[in-house]
Amino acid sequence: MSKVTVVGAGLAGSEAAWQIAKRGIDVTLYEMRPHKMTPAHRTSGFSELVCSNSLRANAIENAVGLLKEEMRMLDSLVIACADRNRVPAGGALAVDREGFANDVTNVLSNHPNVNVVRKEIEKIPSDGIVILATGPLTSDSLVQDLLEVTGQEFLYFYDAASPIVDGETIDYSKVFWASRYDKGDADYLNSPLTEEEYNRFYEELVKAEVHDVHGFEEGMVFEGCMPVEVMAKRGRKTLLFGPMKPVGINNPADNKRPYAVVQMRRDNLAGTMFNLVGFQTHLKWGEQKRVFGMIPGLENAEFLRYGVMHRNTYINSPEVLLNTTQLKDNENIMIAGQLSGVEGYVESAAAGLVSGINASRMSMGKDPIVPPRETAVGSLLHYISHADKGDFQPMNVTFGLLPELPERIRDKKRKKQLFAQRALTAIRQWTYDV
Repeated sequence: MSKVTVVGAGLAGSEAAWQIAKRGIDVTLYEMRPHKMTPAHRTSGFSELVCSNSLRANAIENAVGLLKEEMRMLDSLVIACADRNRVPAGGALAVDREGFANDVTNVLSNHPNVNVVRKEIEKIPSDGIVILATGPLTSDSLVQDLLEVTGQEFLYFYDAASPIVDGETIDYSKVFWASRYDKGDADYLNSPLTEEEYNRFYEELVKAEVHDVHGFEEGMVFEGCMPVEVMAKRGRKTLLFGPMKPVGINNPADNKRPYAVVQMRRDNLAGTMFNLVGFQTHLKWGEQKRVFGMIPGLENAEFLRYGVMHRNTYINSPEVLLNTTQLKDNENIMIAGQLSGVEGYVESAAAGLVSGINASRMSMGKDPIVPPRETAVGSLLHYISHADKGDFQPMNVTFGLLPELPERIRDKKRKKQLFAQRALTAIRQWTYDV
């Protein structure tokens, strides 16, 4: 069997290492933390969720929920650990971040086929099969080596994380528990704003000082992680259709819909930390304390972590990558996770899952395989390998990536159900090949 190496123990690398090890193949998993940290990471745990965002929707009528179900059927470690460390979040799969990371770390560290090496890799290993899963903050030395291997320029953009507040410092007399449209349990803490309160908040937000992030002024920002202050500058009411939208929420104090709402989600199982949903930001920390302290209930809140902004590096995948996640010009090197141009925690893990399957097959002298296009994971990999080379942008999984149904369905809910049924049938058949 060929030697197999995975570089990076984030979601993609952890999932890839698991898929290799569970098939009886020895794998070396390199992780540079804690010897060298990144601006975004805080621990040495595998699959650390840097942002407090959840793993998003869980129902299969949502594309990312369908992707998670496909991964469950393929025995995903990341999804299994997420399910074991789930915290209440309505219809979303949110996790206790510390418990989740510890779970992934323990499984891999104690697996007899996984050799964990805590060391920074500055150059791509030259022997055997290599999976690069170093994520959006890949070190400069490794980036330079990959540039030499691919011969292509990297693209980049900036994305941002929301702040976390201490639950014990929230004024609960000004907030209430509810989920939008009463879907699921009342898992979100809601802060209602009057029109006057919203206007004051808006005025301070758009004039607040931001960190100077080189390159951000060029517009290199992912729409799905748009900083709240950037979104606000698009128009006074933009936030009312985004993170502060009040639709589907009634204040129990008067049973009326507020003018605006800020939602907060538990960031740990104990419910002692809360994430400001959709409030990704690169405001200066003092400004975050001042402006976000104008939100009712957060006047005296203690910020356990301020929002941060960081560079996200990824390759021009349609130019250099096969849908098996192999480099076109060096098929022994595979790229997984956000470095490959997928966006999102679940999508990164899914790319790692396929990389792990194919690395295992190649190690045993078999040809790599590709998930069916009708599946969420197959469509995601098809996108990153077939999108427009001249204007490639990272992509979350959506139903829009899947092939159209043979018949025209006008009912959107029914259409999504049929997409999901077709995908799960296809992935179930594909599991016999893997």
